[in-house]
This record gives sequence, structure tokens and C-alpha cells, in this order.
Amino acid sequence: MKVAVVRETGAGEHRVALIPALVRELIDKHGIAVSVETGAGEGSHYADREYEEAGATVADLAATLSGSDVVLKVAAPSVQEVEGLPDGAALIAFLSPFENLDVVQALADRGTTSFAMELIPRTTRAQRMDALSSQANLAGYKAVLLGADTLGRILPMFMTAAGTIRPGKVLVLGAGVAGLQAIATARRLGARVEAFDVRPAVKEQVESLGATFLEADEDVTAEGEGGYAKELSEDQHAKELELIAAHIHDADIVVTTARIPGRSAPLLVTDEMLQAMRDGSVVVDMAASAGGGNCAASRPDETVRAHGVTVLGPTNLPSELPFHSSQMYARNIATLLLEMTAKDDAEDAVPHLALDFENDILGPACLTHGGEVRHEATRARLTSEGA
Repeated sequence: MKVAVVRETGAGEHRVALIPALVRELIDKHGIAVSVETGAGEGSHYADREYEEAGATVADLAATLSGSDVVLKVAAPSVQEVEGLPDGAALIAFLSPFENLDVVQALADRGTTSFAMELIPRTTRAQRMDALSSQANLAGYKAVLLGADTLGRILPMFMTAAGTIRPGKVLVLGAGVAGLQAIATARRLGARVEAFDVRPAVKEQVESLGATFLEADEDVTAEGEGGYAKELSEDQHAKELELIAAHIHDADIVVTTARIPGRSAPLLVTDEMLQAMRDGSVVVDMAASAGGGNCAASRPDETVRAHGVTVLGPTNLPSELPFHSSQMYARNIATLLLEMTAKDDAEDAVPHLALDFENDILGPACLTHGGEVRHEATRARLTSEGA
């Protein structure tokens, strides 16, 4: 069984799918051959020499892919890259199927079996494969640092001979994995933190981090499957906006993280709210790439000035911390790889790919197989787009 690790070609993508330590583990403990494209680890500070010392073959793209059973990536391939995949090889990556319908169709047309890391179910057994969570953790941390670096003020309280500076205020909208890490990071920096989420179950987690959980006088709750938020009714959304407006005006930094799987991100920071915020405040919209984002003024990967407020729309924060984001992603992807690897009972047996679509992780995570799009929501979106 041979696994190929290819170099990421997307703009701004510095991560790598497998790090040398896990290459060594796959080779020495599990008997899996690993081939790495030259320079694949460069962006995340892992040298070709380290991969070679771990036992991998380092070669150009054609040699790396040749004879591979599984191809590992971070970001979705282009349609052209799909056409270059080895016949019969499986692909594992973040595939963002709703945003890359042309790639999904190309994978199906080529007959490639693909597994999308964002489709890993959020179950106890799948925790070590949950790349969405591992990367969101880092994104929440980086979002606060980015906001603090952009802000023209400090966050902690300073008591000096020149006077006392009161602590800054950070408002976090959405208390999922990224939001909770944003809260924790802002608290470490000495800020006062408030947070809001439509899922009341996260109140205890928010408060355990030292933040204040904002609660509406009337019911504004919407918890969907797997712990994700779901879309609010029009009336509930209006109440949600009222609550946010009452607290956003004196925030120094606002971090928004709210996403709804399969839908555009909900609008949480309106133009009127931006007008009410203090000059020099910062909004970091972590949902800027999802159908308009959480902030009315945000633009993907752009810095916008609106009513004196700086609005940032980063779309790939984990890639700005490539060493550790690659380390965490590599563990996620290696664990998934071993889930689909089997060995016969014979003493000299070699590992081979064993795809069991009844498996409670592999089944839900499979995007395409046998010329078909297996993921129901993506298949429906493709049908709708093609109509």
C-alpha cells in the first residue's frame, strides 16, 4: 500500500497533509509506503531531508503519484489536478463540496473515491479524525491575535504612574470550537469578554472560560444535528440582532464565527451596528467566505474600513500557523487513513486499502465513489445547480 503526499498549490495554503513524525509511524508501525512530493512541507517548515530521514521517498509529482493507492491533501484539488490522479487511487482532503461543485463532478466523472475531511461525523469515535475542530481551534486563536494586532489599543488593564488603562472588550459571536478558543485567547490577553450563541447548551462552556454569556429576554435558540447551529426564524433572527446591537457598541474587537452547514452565513453585524461602534474598533469575520459572511461590510481576504471600523475577512487562518496546523491535521488524516487500512492474518501480510462503506465513519465521510456522488446534500446541490 502506497500513500502519496502532494504539495499544495492553492494561493496562501502553507499546510502539508502529513508531517515527518507521522510518516515514520505509518512506515515503521504499519508497513505503509509513503511518497512525498519535493517541497511539500516547505510552507510548514518541514524539510525534504526530514521526510527522507523518516523513511519516505521524496520525488517530483509524477513519481510521487505513480502507483499510489491513496493521495493525501489539505485543500481541494483543482479540476486539472483531479485529472492527474492515479487510476483507482482514493483521495482524502478538505474538499468543501458546496463551494467546489465542479471538482466534485470531476471526481465522480473520473470514478475517484474521495473522502472529505469536513464530512467526518462529530462522534466520540471520530474525534481524533475531526479536522474541522482541530483547525477551528487554531483559527479562533489566530483571529483574536489578528484583531489585537490591528486594534490601535491594548486589551489588558495597565496600572502605571502615567495612569490606569481599563481592559478592552471583546465580543465573540458563535461559541463553537473556534469561538471558544477565541474567548480563551482574549481572556489570556486580559480582555473582558462577552459571547453569544443560539445554542443555550454552550452557556456553561462560555462561563467556564471567564466570559459573560449573553442571553435574550425571549427565546432565541436553534440547535441542529451534531451540535451545529441551525437557521433561526425571521422573528428569532430579529431578536438576535437586537441583543447583539445592545452589546456591540462598546466592543473593541468583535470576532464572528457563525456558520450553518450547507447555507450562507447568518448576518450578525449590520451596517447600523458598524455605525454605532467606536472609531478604531475591529471586526474579524471568520465566516467571510460563506455566502457574504457574518458582517455586512466583510469581503473574503480583504481589509475594509466601514464607518471607522476595520473589518477583516480572513478565509484560511489555520494556514497562517502552518507548523502546528499541519501537525494537528496530519494526526487527523493519518487516523482516518488507518481506519481504511487492513492487514490479513498472515505474519508477512502487507497492508491494503479496505473501504467499508457500512463503517460509521467512512460511510458518512465518503463524497464520491464508483462514478457517483454519495453525499446526499452535495448530490442535491449538483442537481439543483445543473437544472
